[in-house]
Amino acid sequence: MTNDKFRLIPLLSASGKVQMAIDGWLLEQHRLGLHPPALRFYTWSPAAISLGYHQRRWPDFWENLSWENTKLDLVRRPTGGRAVLHQGDLTYAIITSGISGSRMQVYQKLCEFLIVGWRSLGVNLHYGTAGRGYIHNPNCFATPTGADLLLDNGSKLIGSAQVYRDGAILQHGSMLLQPDKSLFSQVFPETAPPTINLPLHQQGKNLIPTAIQALIWAAEICFNTQLVLQPLSDLEWKLIQAQLKDGSFACN
Repeated sequence: MTNDKFRLIPLLSASGKVQMAIDGWLLEQHRLGLHPPALRFYTWSPAAISLGYHQRRWPDFWENLSWENTKLDLVRRPTGGRAVLHQGDLTYAIITSGISGSRMQVYQKLCEFLIVGWRSLGVNLHYGTAGRGYIHNPNCFATPTGADLLLDNGSKLIGSAQVYRDGAILQHGSMLLQPDKSLFSQVFPETAPPTINLPLHQQGKNLIPTAIQALIWAAEICFNTQLVLQPLSDLEWKLIQAQLKDGSFACN
């Protein structure tokens, strides 16, 4: 994959519905040829559980959970896959096109920067293998698939999902950096969150800016591109807000 420039959108904290609207809008603009390939990182506020586009079943008690006295959002992604808890995580999104190969090959081409970036921090990742119970398990992080990246101890650090629109691709994924174990066990009682063991020279650092810096460096290498920092403009925000009104990301 070679693009002269990618747009890099600065780290943004917002509700899940806003974040999904941004990803959807960027995908549509790229599909129409109105926007270059883009990379962005974001966090979810308030904490949320995102559901895959085709996911129709989830535990009823999820709708009554709260974190720090605020009810957890339930948000539907435009991509497939199972449910993901967004608290203490960092999400990445890539919007691009022109990548040849099967869907799994595209996943792995887009995930290469994650492997290279985390390796630079002393963390080795490898791909999972699809489990028999994946389709029936509402928890994305319970069953590693070939699109997911695992730590050496076998726990899943990054779960990713895709959607295609006329050759344009949105791939986004969650990196479980510092999840609250109590909340995680409430949402997914049968799954333990991953624990990242950084080398001594990396310990004590704030993981989010450290990870973003490493991943930006890796993306420029792996995608053979230059990342150009450009925040969303006021006009872009108005267009994205308009997209929120259609209720696309409601879980009903």
